[in-house]
Amino acid sequence: MHGNKEFIRSIRRDYLKDDLLEKDISNDPIQQFGKWFYEALESKLVDGNAMTLATVSENRPNARIVLLKSFDENGFEFFTNYGSQKAREIEQNPEGCLLFYWGEFERQIRINGIIKKINREESGIYFSQRPRDSQIGAIASRQSEKLESRELLETRYKSIAQKYEGKDIPLPEFWGGYVLVPDYFEFWQGRPNRLHDRITYTKQNNIWTISRLYP
Repeated sequence: MHGNKEFIRSIRRDYLKDDLLEKDISNDPIQQFGKWFYEALESKLVDGNAMTLATVSENRPNARIVLLKSFDENGFEFFTNYGSQKAREIEQNPEGCLLFYWGEFERQIRINGIIKKINREESGIYFSQRPRDSQIGAIASRQSEKLESRELLETRYKSIAQKYEGKDIPLPEFWGGYVLVPDYFEFWQGRPNRLHDRITYTKQNNIWTISRLYP
């Protein structure tokens, strides 16, 4: 580990792939997000719909990777266990932040807003579309609780699989979706010499205002 600091500090690269100029962007941040998002998916990036979700507890922020499952003018959807740490934090403080990073494109998008539960009918529709093994896994996991052993989790999984053998698996009461309703976007495009492009959209009185930030 000797010299680790110097080695890490020496890691750098320049950003040369693209630019982000006001003349090329949409006036609607959802449309601009969609442009970048589908470019990432079409390029076959691994987990192109992965996003960091940041929430805040009483004492500290927490972040984890979740998968985007839908987006439109109403917001950005993801699903989880309502007993998880993230769900408990959302209950305490609905302010949240999403971060998408696509290194191959030298791009990231930060989205701030209020997180709300989606209705149970929509959660049920999505749950019914999940692979059966994922449905069982959602029921087997007491997400974020302490687990005595891997064997216990696998035993729970097998027991639930046997319980519902030959039957449809119902949506658990403790599982469902959230939507982050955005009021702020920041689109970041890497540029040479660390002179990156940073374009923001801020919502006030239902109108999006576009600004550029220093890198």
